[in-house]
This record gives sequence, structure tokens and C-alpha cells, in this order.
Amino acid sequence: MRDLCCARKSVDSEVFDNGPFRPSYALGSYADHGTSPYEISNTPIEVNESRKQRTMEIQNRARLESQNDHACLSPKSVGVPEEPLDARCKSPQLVEMHTFRDAVDVNYQRMAITGEELSGVPLEDLKDAASHLIEALRMRNQYMEKIGNQFPITTKRFLSGEYPANLPKFRRKNTEITANTSFNPPEPPKDHWGLNTPLPVFSKKYTLKRNNGVTEVCGDDGNLIPSLAEFYVSKDQFLADTERLTQMIVDGPLKSFCFRRLSYLQNKFQLHVLLNELRELHEQKAVSHRDFYNIRKVDTHIHAASSMNQKHLLRFIKKKIKTEANTVVLEKNKQPVTMKEVFKKMGIDAYDLSVDMLDVHADRNTFHRFDKFNTKYNPVGESTLREIFIKTDNYVGGKYFAEVLKEVLSDLEDSKYQHAEPRLSIYGRSKDEWDKLAKWALTHDVWSPNARWLIQIPRLYDIYKSKNMVKTFDELLDNVFTPLFEVTNDPSSHPELYRFLQQVSGIDSVDDESKHEYVHFDRSTPTPPGYKDAENPPYNYYLFYMYANLTALNAFRRERGMNTFSLRPHCGEAGHVNHLLTGYLLSESIAHGILLRKVPVLQYLFYLTQMGIAMSPLSNNSLFISYQRNPLPEYLQKGLNVSLSTDDPLQFHYTKEALMEEYSIAAQVWKLSSCDMCELARNSVMQSGFEDKVKIHWLGPNYREEGVVGNDIHRTNVPDIRVSFRHEAHVDELCNLFRVQHLPHQAE
Repeated sequence: MRDLCCARKSVDSEVFDNGPFRPSYALGSYADHGTSPYEISNTPIEVNESRKQRTMEIQNRARLESQNDHACLSPKSVGVPEEPLDARCKSPQLVEMHTFRDAVDVNYQRMAITGEELSGVPLEDLKDAASHLIEALRMRNQYMEKIGNQFPITTKRFLSGEYPANLPKFRRKNTEITANTSFNPPEPPKDHWGLNTPLPVFSKKYTLKRNNGVTEVCGDDGNLIPSLAEFYVSKDQFLADTERLTQMIVDGPLKSFCFRRLSYLQNKFQLHVLLNELRELHEQKAVSHRDFYNIRKVDTHIHAASSMNQKHLLRFIKKKIKTEANTVVLEKNKQPVTMKEVFKKMGIDAYDLSVDMLDVHADRNTFHRFDKFNTKYNPVGESTLREIFIKTDNYVGGKYFAEVLKEVLSDLEDSKYQHAEPRLSIYGRSKDEWDKLAKWALTHDVWSPNARWLIQIPRLYDIYKSKNMVKTFDELLDNVFTPLFEVTNDPSSHPELYRFLQQVSGIDSVDDESKHEYVHFDRSTPTPPGYKDAENPPYNYYLFYMYANLTALNAFRRERGMNTFSLRPHCGEAGHVNHLLTGYLLSESIAHGILLRKVPVLQYLFYLTQMGIAMSPLSNNSLFISYQRNPLPEYLQKGLNVSLSTDDPLQFHYTKEALMEEYSIAAQVWKLSSCDMCELARNSVMQSGFEDKVKIHWLGPNYREEGVVGNDIHRTNVPDIRVSFRHEAHVDELCNLFRVQHLPHQAE
């Protein structure tokens, strides 16, 4: 009996032959064990049951993976002797398993659905749902290809027709390349802004002109240059796609189908955890050195103006009152005003200041009151202090904001494994804003290897219009995007901006989404040059014209060999669900997305496209939805691509490490496992705008590959079992949709 068991070992059994799962005795007679059969065993019941289960699995190793697309996973393929035919025929596991297996060397307890009706709905409803969803996937793929933003390779291969017919079988990980790649990126050069590097000179310079809200790159003849013509998008096409998606998200049978699939995914994950949690933990423990504290994690949504906590800002202000009391910090009525005079007028000295007096923390009174929340950006309720300490363009040239921001970045560098993507503002009130921001960054050397910048554009046209700062909406767009086209066309026209943009990864759109929208975006809505209304344009109007300009800009910058930008707006925090619909079509990833819980069709599409969602539960808890009701744990269970972020540490956090505070509270409240935490951290790096050459060191050289092949547990601490489960579930969902296209219609 012992010989038989030894001969029938497979790669699966290695999990239980090592580490905590290793039995303390061998199979054999009770004499070998030194006890009688009726005495209590010295081995835990869990180990005995696990051994019995694995023995049964080994004996019934012959499995059929799929009838059409996959060859049977025979015992020979995994090095197990083949059973006699009659034994295999009697096996209760000899059932056609309609499931995909990611890699043969990743073994865990898999679940599969048997039978033809895989979706639990009538075939006609399934075919209709598949048709609608595939149409929506093609829409997003087209928009992402135009702008050059990320789209998951697995979904793209299904859309191209390569899958499911050519799904890879029996893949194995190649560890040689991984072993030869260092864990840390190379040290950045001392001249990180490239000040000593000459600017590129292009022989061909083009003419730039504005047309219907978009900057066009034209040749000498005044026409669009042919290489960029295809990257200009049509407003009518966008409105038609939006209308089509709107029909989908209110379609009853489609809503039911998506809700059922999402529920299935959530329950499937819960079963996976019940069956494989110990295996995942064992896999993590087997990796030396790596744990949650020393894996890379990125704060994918944080505003630079509130990136410090309240105690940090308080200490900084106190220090400046003491050390720079006589420094002129602003000009009032053409008279210089010193720091000391500012605080004397307020009746405050350095000793009096406290966190409570600063009053920048959100409280219960800010819930559903975004207007009150915005006032929290003013320390001591004084906009003057905000102007002095957390603005880039002021009397002192943004010196104090640069200093406090560099302290925040220094803390990130000290932690080594924490990174951030702070948002800096460009308002669109004048064309020189970009040059001022770039000059501020370079003059004060606001740079860190642990940070990349995003530029946020507040949706404040109505305020600028009421103050006669702009005449039309096109003027705002012109102020925001034309300098970017100019520096791409001729870097010498904005040398500081050219260097600063190398550290910018994306564009964000921010404001209170809960504001009522009085204007509807349709074919009758004026184009930006004709938009002179005092009312603010709707969310989708802003986002479409930002996307249209970015698409042309990215194509132009790719042609020039420069870095490109992703569109990563605030979306789905409040307001109408149409914001999410627009975000799905135009954005690479979004911030918040809590309203997705109300729209199952869009939620399922976010899953199928693995669209990034940077969620901030503590921020939402103070503004829009209580922590217990936050949908993040549900999104994570279903397999959506979610990450944790801080949003505004100044308003919501207490400790110096705001991101770790966010993770720790989430882990305690939602009982997240180490594997869940590491998965969230890996997602944050994937969503971030850090360059590929950096991510290769953080995640592994194959990180863009599908499934297990793209994971390196020695860097991410995410078990291959978890990554394999996620990929297999994703492929199975896509297979359900794409296979049904070829099924014959049922006879009436």
C-alpha cells in the first residue's frame, strides 16, 4: 500500500509534502505509528482529512477540461500514471468541466459548472445578453485604442477572435527572466529634470489651430496631417455610443443577467476562499523576506494640496511663524504684509495654534455637504492661509507649498515601498498656468522617485464665466490643452514645461458630482466655441472634450517619441449614473466608482474590461456613504480591479502613513486576509502611471502577461493560486459570452 501511494505522487501532492501540511507519519500499519487503531490520533483532524481528499483526487486524476476548446488534462500531462479505463469510467469526477485552466503547475481546488446551460437563463436571453455585452466591449476597446490607454490583453484577444479557439493549454511559468531582474529600479540620475540634457529639435514643425473644441495639428496646406487624422473623434459617434449604452443599462433581461453573473462571481470567490485559503497562506509563507509591508503599493488617488495630515501642516505653520515671521508673504492694497502681521491680524500666535483651531478635518457635518467640505481646505477658516501655504502660484512663488510637499515626498522615500500620484491643479483661466506650474516644480525641485504627478482640471467654467475670466467654454479648453500641443510641436517654446511633463502620467477631472446638471449634452448642444451659457456644461460634455483633445495630443506625442497621458477622472462618487457610463467609454480608470453598486450592467462591464477603480472608503465615509455600506469588499470579491487610496489625508487621516492607515482600517473592518491586501496593492501598481521600466522591477518582467505567467510572488506576495483563480474566472466569463454567439437558435 505504501509503495502504491509513493508511486502515485503528483505535483499536487508537493503542497502537502512540505511545510505545515506535511503529515507527521507515513501511510502504513498502525504498528508503524506506535498506537492502536482505537486510540486518539496524534495528528490533527484537518491534516488527516486533507490527506484523504488529496489521495482521492490523485486516484481520480483523469479530468476532461473542456469538450471543444481544451484537450483533456490527462494524468500523463502532469506525471501521474494513468488509471485503468474502468476505474476512470466509475470516477465521480469524470464530467465535462466547462472551465479553463491557467497553468498546470498551479494546483488548488477548482470549481466548475457542468452542463450546457452555464448561465442559468434561457438560451435566447443569454444570446441577447452576450450580443449586447460584446458590443459594449468593442466600444470601449475602440476608444482606448484611439487614446492609447490600457485595455486588458485577455479581453482584447477574445474580441479579435483569437480566443476562445486558441486559448493556451498547459502553460508553465518561466522563472529565468524573473530571476535575472533586480527587485529595485536603477537609481535615478542626479539631473532628474534633464536640465543638462539638450531639448530635442524636430525638423518639421506644424501649424496648430482650434476647431470645434479640439486643437488640430495641420500641415503647410492647412489640413490635418494624415498620420493623425484617424485620432480625431466624432461628437456624433460618441453621442450614439452613449445612447446605445444607456439603452443597455436599463434593459431588464440584461440587468438580471449581469446581476446573476456578479452574484455568481462573488459566491464563487467565497467558495474559493473556503477551499483554498490555507493553500494561499502556505504559498505566501514559503516566500522568504516578502510580506505586506515590503511590497510596492501606490496611492492612486491623492490631492497634493491635502497630501499631508493635519498635525504635519500644523507643525509646518508653527515653524514658519517662528522662523520667517518677517518674511513678506502677500500684498494687500498694494502694501506688503509679513507672516507676523497676517497672524497678528487673526489674533493668533504660534503657541495658540492647535489641530482643533486649524479645523481642516472632515466631521459628521460634512456628510452630503460638499460645500462645507471645500471650506476645510482653509486652515483656521481663513482663505488667506490657504493662499500662503497650499498654493503654487502666490506672492512667494509657492515656496511654502513646495517645502511641505517635499516633506511628504521625503516620508514616502523613507518608507521605500509606498508611492503616490498627487494631483496638481490647472484651472484653465489663462494659458500661462502650465508654465507657472512647471517653473514652480523645477525651481523648488519638487520631485521624487516615489511620485508621479496627475493634473486635475476642476469643472468650474460657470464661476470663471460669471467673473468674466473666459467668454466661451472653448477658451477654457484652449488654455488647458494648447500649451501641451505647443510644447510637443516645439519643446523650445516651453522648455520647463517639456521637462515637467516627463513626470506627469495623466489628467483628472474634479468637482462635486452631486451638483445638478441643468444642461443636457445632445446633438443640439453648442460646440465649445459656441458655448457661452452661464450654466456649467454637464459632466459628459467636459469629459468628451478632454478625451478628444487628449487623443490627438497622445497621438502627436507618440509620433514625437514623448510620454503620453491617461484620462483618470473622478467618477461615480455621486450624481447621475451617466457619469459612470461616460467614464466607461473614455477613461483608463476612475476614482471612487461607488455608484457602480446600483448599475449591474456597468459593474459587469467594468469586470470584463478590468477597468481600474481607485476607491477611498474613509473619504466616502465622511462625504457620501458610511464605511459599512462601502462596496469595495464586494467589488474585490467579484474580481473587479480595485485599489485603495487616501484622497485627502489632511481631511480624513490622522497618521503620517495615510495609505497604511487606509489599509489597516479596511483590513480590520472587512476582515481582509494578507492575500487580499497584497492583491489590492498589486492592483494599485497596475493602475498607476509609473513607467513600464519601473513596474518591471516592482511586479516582474512579465507583469503584462495573462494570469499566473504575469505574476511574481517574490515581488508582489500575491499567491499564484489567487492570480490563477482570478484569471480562470475572467476567461470563463468571457467564454460564456463568446461561445454562445455560435450556438444555433432554439426551435420555436
